[in-house]
Amino acid sequence: MRTLRLGIIGIGFFGEKHAEVVSSLPQVELAAVSTRRPERLREIAARFKVPKTYTDYRDLLADPDIDAVSIVTHIDQHTEMAVAALAAGKHVFLEKPMADTVEHCRAIIAAADASAGKLMIGHICRFDQRVVTAVQAIRAGKIGRIVSMHATRNLPVTIGRQVLDKISPISGDGIHDTDLMLWMTQSAITSVYAKTVMVHHHRHPDLGWCMYEFASGAVGVFESIWMLPANTPFQIDARMEIIGTEGAIYINAGNSGIQINDAESFYQPDTMYWPELYGKRTGALRYELEYFADCIIHDRPIEVITPKESMAAVQAVSAAEESAKSGRVVTLA
Repeated sequence: MRTLRLGIIGIGFFGEKHAEVVSSLPQVELAAVSTRRPERLREIAARFKVPKTYTDYRDLLADPDIDAVSIVTHIDQHTEMAVAALAAGKHVFLEKPMADTVEHCRAIIAAADASAGKLMIGHICRFDQRVVTAVQAIRAGKIGRIVSMHATRNLPVTIGRQVLDKISPISGDGIHDTDLMLWMTQSAITSVYAKTVMVHHHRHPDLGWCMYEFASGAVGVFESIWMLPANTPFQIDARMEIIGTEGAIYINAGNSGIQINDAESFYQPDTMYWPELYGKRTGALRYELEYFADCIIHDRPIEVITPKESMAAVQAVSAAEESAKSGRVVTLA
C-alpha cells in the first residue's frame, strides 16, 4: 500500500484537528469525512479539499475506496461505529476512552480479532516526548521500583463548562494518567477509591480524585479538576510525580515553554500536543497518527498501545466512577 485513504467520522473540535494533521501527512489521503451536519461537511470538505462527504457514517464504511477511519465522536457512539468499521474490514483509529464500559471494550476487541483491519486507540500521552523519556528512564531502572505516583490534569472552568455535560473529569482526563500509571508500572490495578465534588451543577461533577493500589505494591493518585479560574494561563495543567525506591521523576506537561501577555490575557499556548508549525499541525497528535498510518502502510503490529491496555484503563476509571458514587473502595479482579 503506497497511500492510505482515510476517512474521519466526527468533525467537531478534535475531529478538525485530526483533519489538519491527516491532510498534511505525505502518505495519507484525507479521502472522506462524515458528520450529521451538512453545513459542517461542506465547510470541512472545502477547506481540506476532501473528495467525499457523508452524513451517515455507514455510507462511508460501505465505500470500498476507504482503507481506514478515524473515529472522533462522543464516547457513547464508539462501540457501534468501531464494531461496524471493523466488520467492514477498515483499519480503525479510535479516540480514547475506548468505550463507555468494559463490556463494550470487549465487543470492540472481539470485532478487531475477527477483522482484517488493525485497531489503535488514541492515547495521545503515549506520544508525548516528556512522558516517553520518563518511561525510558523507568525501563532502564533509573529510579528502581515505583512506589508512588501523583498526577494532576486540570482545566480552566471555561473548558469545563463546555464538556461537563458530556463526560466526567475522571473518565475524560483521568483516563490519561490511569493509562500512564499502568504503562509505567506494568502492573495491574487491584483496588480503587475515588471522590468527586459537584460545584456548577452540570451533568457530571466538576472534579474527581482517585487513588489506585497496584499489584506491584505501588500507590497512584490522580486529580482531575475542570474548574480552575477562567484566567488560568494553562490550557492543560498536567504534571506527574513518580517516586521509586532509588530515585524520582517529575514531568511538567503543563509548561509549554512560552508565556504570552497580550492586551487580552496572559497565557501559555500549546507547543506539544497539536501546535501549528509553518502551516502544519505537529506535536504528539501528529506523531500518533503518523504511527497509526505507518503501521498500516507497512503492515506492522500496533505496539505502542494495545486495545487490551486501553481496556484496562477503562476498567479502572469505571471502577473509580463506581467508587465515587458508592463511597466505597472497589476491588478489581
